[in-house]
Amino acid sequence: MSGLITWLRDPNPGSRMQSRLGQSYLNWLRLRRNPLAMIGLCITLVLLFAALFAPLLAPHDPITQDLGRRLLPPLTAGNLLGTDDFGRDILSRILYGSRTTLYIVLLVILTAPVAGLIIGTVAGYFGGWTDIALMRLTDIFLAFPKLILALALVAVLGPGIENAVLAIALTAWPPYARVARAETLTVRSSDYIAAVKLQGAGPIRVIWGHIIPMCLPSVIIRVTLDMAGVILTAAGLGFLGLGVQPPLPEWGLMISAGRKYLFEQWWVATMPGLAIFIVSLGFNLLGDGLRDVLDPKSASK
Repeated sequence: MSGLITWLRDPNPGSRMQSRLGQSYLNWLRLRRNPLAMIGLCITLVLLFAALFAPLLAPHDPITQDLGRRLLPPLTAGNLLGTDDFGRDILSRILYGSRTTLYIVLLVILTAPVAGLIIGTVAGYFGGWTDIALMRLTDIFLAFPKLILALALVAVLGPGIENAVLAIALTAWPPYARVARAETLTVRSSDYIAAVKLQGAGPIRVIWGHIIPMCLPSVIIRVTLDMAGVILTAAGLGFLGLGVQPPLPEWGLMISAGRKYLFEQWWVATMPGLAIFIVSLGFNLLGDGLRDVLDPKSASK
């Protein structure tokens, strides 16, 4: 093990792979020194674990109703977090709801940042009318509040998890385009970009092979910090009945179903609300830690 660590920390790496693995190891050491970031990482890993192994962890079927056990309080035998108005186990529904949350988060990550990164780098690299047209389009999307625009899109497209993901992605890409454009404007006149052009590289190769990798750290930080907003937007759509449809378990939908019991049977809405709070806090803490690690200015301190 000591030999591997020595190889990773070698100041004179012998290959590109060794250099990248060594940099990743140093980033991990910096992240590990931040206790709040480690708490965020643990919360994120717990979310992944709960989503992957929900069928094994859930004590009951999340959809099966048992009206004889409706609105049981927490710590009831067989129902650790109580039951809802249909007698369904809240813990089981939260565990399965983590799958829905993670599914929405992953789909948004695979769409919005990618689209924003491409639009921002193309606008920043070419400039001129291309930059003006793409940035004005970005400004149009930024002019509308995210949740309001998402509600309008889902109202047009119809309720459902796929339409909810599409609406969130369409409202989430403009900030990534702004970040990528700013990074591109900084590096497009660099000497190494000029050297690549002199070697005969075309615009696509320059953007894909040299500019986008330079923009990735900033985009990754932004993605992690935005995940709390994505989760809240998805929960808001579910709360309004425009996201995941019953009887599927989803945290926002569970809060909506429990709001009429908020004063007497508080646990029906409180437990999924705590799940949203904890997961959002975890992503924010992890994002702050990644910003300190991946930002060269912060990392050098």
